[in-house]
Amino acid sequence: MSTSTIKTVDDLIAEGVTGRHVLVRADLNVPLDGDTITDPGRVDASVPTLKALLDAGARVIVAAHLGRPKGEFAPEFSLSPVAEALSERLDQWVPLASDVTGEDAHERANGLNDGDILLLENVRFDPRETSKDDAERDAFASELAALTGDNGAFVSDGFGVVHRRQASVYDVATKLPRYSGGLVQTELEVLEKVSGDPETPYVVVLGGSKVSDKLGVIEALAPKVTHLIIGGGMCYTFLRARGLDVGASLLQEDMVDTCRDLLDRFGDVIVLPTDVVAAEAFDRDADHRTVGVDAIPSGWMGLDVGPESVAAFRDVLSSARTIFWNGPMGVFEFPTFAEGTRGVAEAIVDATAAGAFSVVGGGDSAAAVRSLGISEDGFSHISTGGGASLEFLEGKELPGVTVLEN
Repeated sequence: MSTSTIKTVDDLIAEGVTGRHVLVRADLNVPLDGDTITDPGRVDASVPTLKALLDAGARVIVAAHLGRPKGEFAPEFSLSPVAEALSERLDQWVPLASDVTGEDAHERANGLNDGDILLLENVRFDPRETSKDDAERDAFASELAALTGDNGAFVSDGFGVVHRRQASVYDVATKLPRYSGGLVQTELEVLEKVSGDPETPYVVVLGGSKVSDKLGVIEALAPKVTHLIIGGGMCYTFLRARGLDVGASLLQEDMVDTCRDLLDRFGDVIVLPTDVVAAEAFDRDADHRTVGVDAIPSGWMGLDVGPESVAAFRDVLSSARTIFWNGPMGVFEFPTFAEGTRGVAEAIVDATAAGAFSVVGGGDSAAAVRSLGISEDGFSHISTGGGASLEFLEGKELPGVTVLEN
């Protein structure tokens, strides 16, 4: 995968966009509580590319998805709250079409003036967006491209979806002159830095619930890293592979042998917790106590790494020159079980201040940083795409990126 052969939005603007319709695939898949966006990080990340195009006189049409509406209209998945958030951040009205490629979308697209913007309704309201049938996706992509008229262009700026072979991500890029947005370009450059020849010591921190979700990236990175810290729900399968009783903690029984093999091969780099915060139940107010990993009470579950583990992780991170972090250390949504994630995040911030290059690999890690009130400026880069980041580091092809190559 070579970013040097990909034209960028700066190239498009240099070619001239005044009077042209530009279709931008953004990642605006934000968490909602009713109509309230609880983490606007992806909206904020989309603004620079949109602003650059609008300031250059483009007639911008934004395509995006929200949630998993299963190919039909569902009001709870409408992009209406996103349109309001974009209007505030761009300081101009962002109208929302009532459909994706229907009559309202066409009418509004045709009515755009230079410097105007239109947000299409959730592309996943159309089942062809995620269809496995190439012809169905191709037909939908043709309809999206038709919104741009005779002299349109496509800008891919939704890094969180570039690992998906979907109509608005992949197929439409075959229909129009194609360019990467500033966000996608930055993400690729940063991830190339941590996957190519990173400065050492190189420390990777992985959390989250399932080993199976991270197995590919563990296999890809373990031979390259100085230390691989493992926390979150996935650590209990590794602890079980070491022969420990993990009580009622999250456990993937079918992955125990795989974890045992990983420990046999990479035991010199894998760092596991030595203590955890165990609870009687999965509840924010559950009775809890800090115990050694070999002393989890029967029927109790580990919901966070303990202070001794955080101190050990901090010691490892303090000497790092490159850091990649993906996945929380515990159930950070419950304040009682958020201190492990907070401690690791603060340790990474301190290491960054001391000169390390740090990347937060999107997803729940990025959400945790914001929800815990930790300054995003403390990290070198916070990715907008958890799954895409992991697949890039695994060495997998990202369809939404390869299609941009010229």
